[in-house]
Amino acid sequence: MRILISNDDGIHAPGLVALHAALREIGDLEVVAPDSEQSAVGHAITLSDPIRARPVCRENGFRGYAVGGTPADSVKLAVCALLTEPVDLVVSGINLGPNAGISVIYSGTVSAATEGTILGIPSMAISLATYTDPCWDTAGRVARLLVRRLAERPLPRGVLLNVNVPNRPWDRLAGFAVTRMAESRFVETFDRRADPRGNVYYWMDGYLQPTGDAEGTDLAALENGFVSLTPIHFDLTHVPSLDRLRAWNLSMV
Repeated sequence: MRILISNDDGIHAPGLVALHAALREIGDLEVVAPDSEQSAVGHAITLSDPIRARPVCRENGFRGYAVGGTPADSVKLAVCALLTEPVDLVVSGINLGPNAGISVIYSGTVSAATEGTILGIPSMAISLATYTDPCWDTAGRVARLLVRRLAERPLPRGVLLNVNVPNRPWDRLAGFAVTRMAESRFVETFDRRADPRGNVYYWMDGYLQPTGDAEGTDLAALENGFVSLTPIHFDLTHVPSLDRLRAWNLSMV
C-alpha cells in the first residue's frame, strides 16, 4: 500500500513525524507537506505565484518534499507532478488541535484530505484534541488502525473520514464513536493594537461555541473521551432547499 501523508502544520511538525512513525511499517510512505505552518487556510490553492518544492530528509527514513504553498497545493502537486506512482490513500495530520464542528470548514488539515478525495483517492484527516502535552502515540495508534480499516473497506467516492482523537493514553480512550459534525461557530475577539508608526492592526482570537444539539456530534464524542469518526463530503448542496427554490417559479418575463 502506498500512502501519501501531508498536513497543515508544516513538514517539520511533530505530528507529521508521529504519523510517519505510525504508518511506515504498514505502507510505502510519500511525504509532501507545506514548508511552513498553514493552519486555518481552508481549501486555498495558489494561482498567482509559483509553487516551489524542495527535498527534505530526516531520520528514520523520513523523506519527502516541502512545498511553498497550501495543504491543498501539496496534495495536488504530489499526485499530479511529484510522485512517479499513484498512491492508494491520503492521510493528513496528525494535527495539533481538534478539527471538529465548524473548524472543519477552516481546517487546512481537512482540506488536504479533501483534495485527495477530489482526486479520487480514499482519504482521511486526523487531529489530536489538544494544544499542549500531546499524546502522539495514542493518535498514531488510532491512525494505524483506521488506515488498515479504510484500505479494506473504503468509504464511497467523494466521502472522506475526519478523525478527532482525545488527548489521553490509549488505555484511557472510551472507544470509537461514529458522529456527525457539530453545529457551532467561532466567537471572535479582535485585539486592536498600533505599531511604532501609529498604524492600527488587529490580532484575532476566539473560541468555539456549539450552537445546536450536541448529541451524536464530534464535539460531544471528544468531551466524553471517544475517538470521533465523521464521514464528510465536499458537495455543499442543501438538497432539501432545492424544491423550495423551484417553488419560486422564477422566469425572465
